[in-house]
Amino acid sequence: MGSAPRDRLHQLAAIVEFSEDAIIGKDMDGIITEWNKGAKQLYGYSADEVIGKPVSILIPPEVSDDFSEIMNKLKRGESVARSETVRQKKGGERVDVSLSVFPIRDEAGKIVGAAAIARDISERKRYEATLRESEERFRLVADTAPVLIWMSGIDKLCSYFNKPWLDFTGRPLAAELGNGWASGVYPDDLQGCLATYTQSFDQREKFRMEYRLRRHDGEFRWVLDVGVPRFNEDRSFAGYIGIAIDVTDRKEGEQRLHEMHRQLQQHAAVLQSREELLKIFVKNVPAGVAMFDRDMHYLQVSDRWCADYSVDSSQILGHSHYELFPDMPYRWKDMHRRGLEGESLRADEERWDREGGTKWVRWEIRPWWSLGRMPSGILIFAEDITQRKQMEEELSGVTQKLIQAQEQERARIARELHDDINQRLALLSMEVGQLQENPAEIEPRGLELRKRIQEISADVQALATDLHPSKLESLGAVAGMKSWTTEFAQRQKLEVDFMASLDSPLPPKIGVSLFRVLQEALQNIVKHSGGKRVEVQLREDSEAVHM
Repeated sequence: MGSAPRDRLHQLAAIVEFSEDAIIGKDMDGIITEWNKGAKQLYGYSADEVIGKPVSILIPPEVSDDFSEIMNKLKRGESVARSETVRQKKGGERVDVSLSVFPIRDEAGKIVGAAAIARDISERKRYEATLRESEERFRLVADTAPVLIWMSGIDKLCSYFNKPWLDFTGRPLAAELGNGWASGVYPDDLQGCLATYTQSFDQREKFRMEYRLRRHDGEFRWVLDVGVPRFNEDRSFAGYIGIAIDVTDRKEGEQRLHEMHRQLQQHAAVLQSREELLKIFVKNVPAGVAMFDRDMHYLQVSDRWCADYSVDSSQILGHSHYELFPDMPYRWKDMHRRGLEGESLRADEERWDREGGTKWVRWEIRPWWSLGRMPSGILIFAEDITQRKQMEEELSGVTQKLIQAQEQERARIARELHDDINQRLALLSMEVGQLQENPAEIEPRGLELRKRIQEISADVQALATDLHPSKLESLGAVAGMKSWTTEFAQRQKLEVDFMASLDSPLPPKIGVSLFRVLQEALQNIVKHSGGKRVEVQLREDSEAVHM
């Protein structure tokens, strides 16, 4: 009966002794009574050095109130679970720890001491700091982009809007977060907007939609909003990221075109000479319009039609439409036939792969009528939207590029910390440990270790400078870039000649963008060219800045 409790105590003692966590026992006066191997590894003291001493030797002065609060809780019989705080190692170095403290009672239930369990969370804290730096870099890029950008989490609630979005709406970030942005959507558009977003979100699909959004001056503007799902490195769903652009001018152009259609129909109903009216209209309308007879011969074309297809009206009037475009897709010929039978047709977007390249067209086909109410031909209203489509595709690509830029920056920082800084710190830690075992070597090797610590500190400072160019803010863009270039050249053993001739100061956004270009260019030179001399020229010419 007596051996079982003793065996259990031995087992518990073994667990405590070999635990990787630092486990410390202390009495109610704060005197250390127990000290395991994990505590030695974390704080650097051996058991003989600390047992019998006050636990306050591990408490930095700046968190002494934290220690007093813990002792008060213990006296009241309360525990402290996983509190994040700072402790002090043997050499005075601070270490971030997750701390749990429990009261120890005797057989009578009286509190006679406490057990403290500490775990080193320094690596996690460094990763969190690095992650915050990466997120700040992403926000910098997003805030300089010429589009409205938003992000949402897996709960469908928006968690981020970039500065151009906030400037457009004139509302603070707090008002837009969650579903707050929806208050700026035109009431008639809101239901369809939310339905598109919700359906696409549930299916993890890309979406594009148009709706009216209230600008800071109270005017509702049409925006084209493109959203794509985003994923974490482990491919788990992380929410959505989207971009929006103001397309009000294009929408108003469509409305003017429809208004011209309406006016044409009204005039045609009351005028007998509708053929002449159509010819006058088609000739002068500021849009791509062509008038055909039943055999698809040109009767009249607008100047815009001729400009879009690089032809002169004298070259095509009286000629067949299919003679001008021998590669006309069959589906379009079929739609011409349907128009000649009295049907009106339209397409918001139509792709046309020609020998000269791909064109995108928005078109509408309407029959025109003779006095006998028989279709005498068709009108084709066409707008070349190739440039707009290319712009939309490029804008859609911005989303992925932002995500890639964020992931690449995180990966670069991780490599720098793991492959260089972390390895050097680990080696330094091992050598310091060896010095503890051989104190006689401390004095002759102290200067060498101090020099290596200074080198690591300088490299960390250089990494921080690369991430956040604070000198651009304090010195100005040009002086900040020149200062960073000088420091970079010294680190990389380069000869860099920086020359700047600008007539006026650079705006902050342009200065940051040019700094990132300069930073990437010099890093590529070091990695790939093998060159030892670099010349940088920054000049202003015809209201443009060249680097």
